[in-house]
Amino acid sequence: MTRALDTLLARAADAGEVPGVVAAVANRDGLLYEGGFGLRRLGGADPMTPDSVAWIASMTKALTTVALLQLVEEGRVDLDAPAATYAPAIGEAALLHDFDAEGRPLTRPPAKAVTVRHLLTHTAGYSYDFASSAIRKYMKATGLPATNTGRLAALNAPLIGEPGEAFIYGISTDWAGRIVEILTDKPLETVFRERITGPLGMADTMFCLGEAQMARRATVHGVTEDGAYVPSDMVVVQEPEFASGGGGLYSTAGDYIAFLRMILSGGTLGGAKVLGPDSITGLMTDQIPQLTVPALGLMSPMGPRSADFFRGRPTGWTLGFQQNREPTDEGRPAGSLSWAGFANTFYWIDPRSGLAGVFITQIVPFFDPRAIRLFREFEAEVYRALA
Repeated sequence: MTRALDTLLARAADAGEVPGVVAAVANRDGLLYEGGFGLRRLGGADPMTPDSVAWIASMTKALTTVALLQLVEEGRVDLDAPAATYAPAIGEAALLHDFDAEGRPLTRPPAKAVTVRHLLTHTAGYSYDFASSAIRKYMKATGLPATNTGRLAALNAPLIGEPGEAFIYGISTDWAGRIVEILTDKPLETVFRERITGPLGMADTMFCLGEAQMARRATVHGVTEDGAYVPSDMVVVQEPEFASGGGGLYSTAGDYIAFLRMILSGGTLGGAKVLGPDSITGLMTDQIPQLTVPALGLMSPMGPRSADFFRGRPTGWTLGFQQNREPTDEGRPAGSLSWAGFANTFYWIDPRSGLAGVFITQIVPFFDPRAIRLFREFEAEVYRALA
């Protein structure tokens, strides 16, 4: 496996298909593959190595979900209770349904309360500003801050759908992170360190980068209209009013594969118990069987794109992951778990085969066609090698 994966990833980096890439594969017993190729920053000298620190964006959501499920296990959170029980501001969220002739937003109370389960399954009705023209119009009319500012006021966005009625990808997991902070009376960074990243030995996974991590940080690259990669100076806000449980973490492939192995192994890894069996069952079970996760429509300098992970096949969502209901062309069995991050970082957990994989680039915006093609080739090669 190692030689084939090295050849694949090195060829892509050498050909300029991606600036740099790190990938890892593991099973319940340990690491099966790890490799890094290309550069941390185009035009620079530092190679993309397995210990390169990368912005993992929405791969943060899985850790936030685990932190909240730990509180469920302790009896401090009820998944089906109104989320406002724990974060009262959620109960103040109105449903945005239109704008008047002057562009003022028209809202009304939602028909039912947002529950904690709604937050974890992205059925609360919250969206992201980058994914909703209605939210962007609302921001212009009201001065609501963007979600990437790190300001608490950014969470005071309205709903754009009735709770429980549709899968809408948005700030729900940021609110889940706030519930964790409120109930523990600790910053999410501290909760993660004490309850997840510390026990699992994930020393490079953090919101606020230390000197060692900053020195190994891979640059986020933008894309021009002709598809060229351009290094940026983008860094997640390092002194935010709240840590984004939906997208603020930095990590490494090695750290994240340890987290995936913990899930794959039933909640315990290396003697560290992070989750119990009921939580693992919730993470493995489709919570929205009557719905499907839609493709995410995105704009990019190269034109509009549709982030459709499974090429039109129906998928569900567990308490923390997208779940494919059918096998994939790459070899991933039905019932596997996965998600991704905005800078074209991807992962999957395959309980049936006992595999987990992580694939990290640093390219924005999401679903860059070259990155997603390479990720799919990488995954297919993994399953081909193990067949």
